[in-house]
Amino acid sequence: MNSLKLKPKQKQRSPGNVFSGSKGINLASKGEKYLWSMGGALIIGLIMIAAFLLLILVNGLKTFYPGPVHRVTLTDNRVIAGEPFRREKISQDQTLETSREDTCSAWRTLYKTGNFDLYNKDFRWVDEQDIKQISEPKDIFYIERTEWGPFIGYIHELNLNHETFFFSRERLSQLKKEHKAAQARRNILKDLKKKEMGSINHELDNLRLSLKRVELDHGKDSVRYKTTLDSLSAKRKKLEENYGEIADKIEIIIKKDAKYSVVLKDVSGIEKRVNISDIIRFYPANNLTLSQKTGIYISRWIEFLTAEPREANIEGGVMPAIFGTFAMTLLMVIIVAPLGVMASLYLKEYAKQGKLVSMVRICVNNLAGVPSIVYGAFGLGFFAYCVGTTVDRIFFPEYLPNPVYGTGGILWAALTLALLTLPVVIVATEEALAAVPQSLREGSLACGASKWQTIKNIVLPNALPGIMTGLILAMARGAGEVAPLMLVGVVKLAPDLPVDTIFPFIHPERSFMHLGFHIFDVGFQSRNAEAGKPMVFVTTLLLISLIGLMNAFAIHIRSRMKKKYSVGQ
Repeated sequence: MNSLKLKPKQKQRSPGNVFSGSKGINLASKGEKYLWSMGGALIIGLIMIAAFLLLILVNGLKTFYPGPVHRVTLTDNRVIAGEPFRREKISQDQTLETSREDTCSAWRTLYKTGNFDLYNKDFRWVDEQDIKQISEPKDIFYIERTEWGPFIGYIHELNLNHETFFFSRERLSQLKKEHKAAQARRNILKDLKKKEMGSINHELDNLRLSLKRVELDHGKDSVRYKTTLDSLSAKRKKLEENYGEIADKIEIIIKKDAKYSVVLKDVSGIEKRVNISDIIRFYPANNLTLSQKTGIYISRWIEFLTAEPREANIEGGVMPAIFGTFAMTLLMVIIVAPLGVMASLYLKEYAKQGKLVSMVRICVNNLAGVPSIVYGAFGLGFFAYCVGTTVDRIFFPEYLPNPVYGTGGILWAALTLALLTLPVVIVATEEALAAVPQSLREGSLACGASKWQTIKNIVLPNALPGIMTGLILAMARGAGEVAPLMLVGVVKLAPDLPVDTIFPFIHPERSFMHLGFHIFDVGFQSRNAEAGKPMVFVTTLLLISLIGLMNAFAIHIRSRMKKKYSVGQ
């Protein structure tokens, strides 16, 4: 009975309800206050992300929508015309000696006046207290040109094949018809200059380089050089004749374009003659229906997505930048995927775990924190100046002193960003390999499979979803990097794409355009920050959308792999 003697009854606490004296539940012991703080941090983060995306979305989507044009008469009887761009509140001192309490508030409006060739500026601030009258005339036009930006004013005269007509609304349909024909001539002229002339110039350059290569290999006094010179001379003569024929066609089109022009007049009466072929788009800004505004909005988006930039990149399209961003990101993924996976396989499956492997992992993790500009400097110094210069000296001596691979290009940019994102892929792949149950490896080995067969048929298929996660993170970071690209290949305007119809069709040595650098260039390097601001928002929206589409495609592939190779199926 002594062994069954009960101990003194002690006060017991319920694990789910902990009280602190008589004051009620102790929230700290249950974790409620930490739950609220964690939830609040999540909400704040989501609000910040949503606000950023909303800002980009609103400003980006409204960029190409045509707005009204105001004709503003000032108190000194000067007249300006432009699209109202922004309105802000300003504070003005009444006198130089007034205190802060004596200041008065006023408003001012920023107008996009265009006519850069006339005013030497695109925008103008107008204090609202200096405005006497604002009107929206129905006959004022917004005219987008290939040069000098938009023209805002009136169409005064039409010059059609040496016939002059004063412009009226009845002539608008005739002007649209002539504008359509002028656009067709401009496209033909562009093809003649870029495709046919470019092809001939490329062939002439190849003939020159072939002769120089023979000179380097055999010398100028050799029989081989003289024979090559004779054979190439006939080809050169034929190409020069073709070049002359194309030049004659171009001259005919240019002379014909000069016969079709319009005389424009701004609100102050200054006249400007413009060829109809130099007009991209024109419309009566204050006399548009909703369907007409929608058509202009859609046509501007189509131009933005398919055309080349113009006017120092603040107008036109970004098609070369879209192609360059996509091609560089795809090439980077092709390079970094096998390198990252093979490095992770060795560290996880083959390397003997010890201090050396631990140090390698620490170094890999530290590489993820190195500033991206350092990778750019390394890429320029190692890939371009060391590897590229060696390649030029061995394989392209006839091009020297002009470098082929010894300068920035899309190949070196992709390799540089592959090094930048390699730590992300290695860490994600190692975690994916570690998540594969050890029992699957042991079962495969017990069935007589070798280690490599086990890795290839069991481990890798089950780790593929995690590996794809690392590639998605690498793709998102690499596509948005700008600093290293400024050193290893990205340019303000690329005359030729890395892929074209000229043999060998793929040119990894060429420089390229990038949407991220385009944003930096338009926002901080353009002649007018205000003129470039709309393009910054719309290009940012496009870059986010492009990265989102590439990530969505990768996530779709990851989901299919996860369903296919999930354990137990």
